[in-house]
Amino acid sequence: MKNPSTPSDGQQVRETVRSGYAAIASGQQRSCCCGQRSNAADPARLAQTLGYDAATLARLPEGANMGLSCGNPVAMAALMPGQTVIDLGSGGGFDAFQAGEKVTASGHVIGVDMTPEMLDKARKNIASYSQLTGLDNVEFRLGEIEHLPVADSSVDVVLSNCVINLSPDKEQVWREIFRVLKPGGKAAVSDLALLKPLPENIRQMAEALVGCVGGAILVEQTRAIVEKTGFSRLALRTNPGYVQSMQDWNDPLYAEIAKNLPHGEKLADFVVSLTIEAYKE
Repeated sequence: MKNPSTPSDGQQVRETVRSGYAAIASGQQRSCCCGQRSNAADPARLAQTLGYDAATLARLPEGANMGLSCGNPVAMAALMPGQTVIDLGSGGGFDAFQAGEKVTASGHVIGVDMTPEMLDKARKNIASYSQLTGLDNVEFRLGEIEHLPVADSSVDVVLSNCVINLSPDKEQVWREIFRVLKPGGKAAVSDLALLKPLPENIRQMAEALVGCVGGAILVEQTRAIVEKTGFSRLALRTNPGYVQSMQDWNDPLYAEIAKNLPHGEKLADFVVSLTIEAYKE
């Protein structure tokens, strides 16, 4: 089988991801990108492990936190009132709604997701968000992160949380991020990356694709793509303990992947949580 990231297989990869996340949104499947754990309280536990505070989580619409994070790009972004923000792969609205509170009524947040079921879930959460916060500054648009439904140079900050891994064309994603950012704008991204190449059988697993693992590339490949796109003031930071914690929590997706690894190897030997801060001059 070809590498999932080759352009000829791009649409197949997107459909695999789309169907997997549709199942998550409809409750037919529990595990996915940095997936939801077997314990019902785990999405909140995971979020707090990543630095989201309990008070903020309590203000989110019910079901917005689906346990899909591998970092905290909202905190990294240091959002300010009045900013325009786009959230790539916005899911149920977890980061988008938090961003909405931070940019206040004078700001605007646009969530983009390619899965209609996720979009429906997020849009239904808007009424609850407005009731909780008194704000009407978040919207959700259907679209692929490789082709964002947003005008050129119109956004102050781009957020993404464990999503770019899923794209079969990461260079195009970063070109789009660069296109939509205003001069001086910032990308704040949490993702998964590789410390060394994954065995081919792991890359071929559909569970790995939907789990943000099969589409991951090397940390230095990520750096090269972002620099090539034209970003400056680039900072990449790794969190090697994140994937190990997923294994310690006995997540079924990670257990399935781990049993297919070479003898004596752990998933944390290959995969790391990565934060990316990059500015458009």
